[in-house]
Amino acid sequence: MKQEDRSALRNWEEYKEDIMRSTPVDKNMTRAEIERHRVQLEANPVEWIKFFFPKYAKYEFAPFHIRAINRLVNNPEWYEVLSWARELAKSTVVMFVVMYLTLTGKKFNVLLTAATVDAARRLLAPYRANLESNGRIKAYYGEQTNLGSWTESEFITRKGVAFRGIGIGSAPRGSRNEEIRPDIELFDDYDTDEAVNNPETVKKNWEFFEDAVYPTRSISEPTLIVWCGNIIAKDCCITRAGAKADHWDIVNIRDKDGKSTWQAKNKEEDIDRTLGKISTRAAQKEYFNNPVSEGKIFKNLKFGKIPPLKKFKYVVIYGDPAPGENKTAKKSSTKGVWVCGWLDEKLYVIKGFQAKELNSVFIDWYFTLNDYVGEKTTIYNFMENNKLQDPFFQQVFKPLVNKRKKDLGVQLIINPDEDKKTDKATRIESDLEPLDRDGQLIFNIDEKDNPHMDELITQFKLFELHLPYNADGPDCIQGAYKKLLQKLDELTMTRVPMTSITRRNKHRR
Repeated sequence: MKQEDRSALRNWEEYKEDIMRSTPVDKNMTRAEIERHRVQLEANPVEWIKFFFPKYAKYEFAPFHIRAINRLVNNPEWYEVLSWARELAKSTVVMFVVMYLTLTGKKFNVLLTAATVDAARRLLAPYRANLESNGRIKAYYGEQTNLGSWTESEFITRKGVAFRGIGIGSAPRGSRNEEIRPDIELFDDYDTDEAVNNPETVKKNWEFFEDAVYPTRSISEPTLIVWCGNIIAKDCCITRAGAKADHWDIVNIRDKDGKSTWQAKNKEEDIDRTLGKISTRAAQKEYFNNPVSEGKIFKNLKFGKIPPLKKFKYVVIYGDPAPGENKTAKKSSTKGVWVCGWLDEKLYVIKGFQAKELNSVFIDWYFTLNDYVGEKTTIYNFMENNKLQDPFFQQVFKPLVNKRKKDLGVQLIINPDEDKKTDKATRIESDLEPLDRDGQLIFNIDEKDNPHMDELITQFKLFELHLPYNADGPDCIQGAYKKLLQKLDELTMTRVPMTSITRRNKHRR
């Protein structure tokens, strides 16, 4: 046996020993007394949990815990999603419920699905350890271990209750226990940060649930479906499940009044210290079920009607190419191309695109937006192009533009923006925050439901000087704004200092 395996086995034995020590049994009780006590406990699931799992249930339950336990226990046919923040014990409470239902003979076949088989094994480990070593379970319900059918990912108790753990993509078919199909389906650790950044992966994972896992249940027999997971993205399997559920229970680390939702466990000072060590974005996602946090810089982000394009003397179509073509990488940048106009001391964000895309699609966006503006006003096309970007501009983008011009039979010139630029975060904040503050930055309300506009707004909302989230969209708008002012200077033949147009930024000293 390898040293790593020996250590894992030793840790496992210590874990079981700890459970056994925490569940002592009064050896003076007769079998009749144990039976009477068992019946009393089963009539009150919360007291049953406290008695059989003192190691886990060491803090008093919060009201939302008790409500969830009662819903899950008292509804044999039920579909629930628990989006409880970290440290609120969603997986543990579900384990309590499942153990209650299976040990009391109400359910017989548990199928747990996680992102990976390893994750499923980890989530099943507390079930298996308690069935092996919990002294009170042994005393009240008998020996559970069935050595002939007892592995990390699949085990059947001596009472005939089956537990099986699978990962996304595994084969769940045939998950019968004798004639019984799964009557409890659990989904935990299903979404991952990497998966939710790729819409195709979210779609694939959801289809695995709908096509492969969910139909293992019986139509004629009641089944309990439970999802455990935070809302880590606007579109993820948890949000899709929540939309279908009989009940979607969303509980954050703090309530709407800013108080701890589980005061018996999570003290205010402890929450403050924990959240103070991570970014607001991370805290919002993991502890407040809010994957899009409101930033501190851009607070208004006003939507409004765009004047007819013919009223603008000119518009700028500005693109930020962003490096690479990886559409799925977690940290890859987004490409953006936006039509912007300046009229009556207001910067209008009219229409555009913001996404992780191929270079060819990025170039297509220019042609689409030029066609959108048409002959209504003069168009100036620009693309960010510093010295490091120039070889790529010359060798990749220009040929793509020329090919597209030939294919469409149109003329289009994209001018490289070779202006020397300062720090990305500070120039975005310095130029655009005063406009947003004074209601001079207007986003096209007719594009509000466009996913590209939604991504742009998200980037503005999450914008902070340390750039915790992509800021390619705001960078693109800042580039367009700068070009609009430069053209204004050229057309009026009067140098207009930036400070006379951009009001003083209150964040600057």
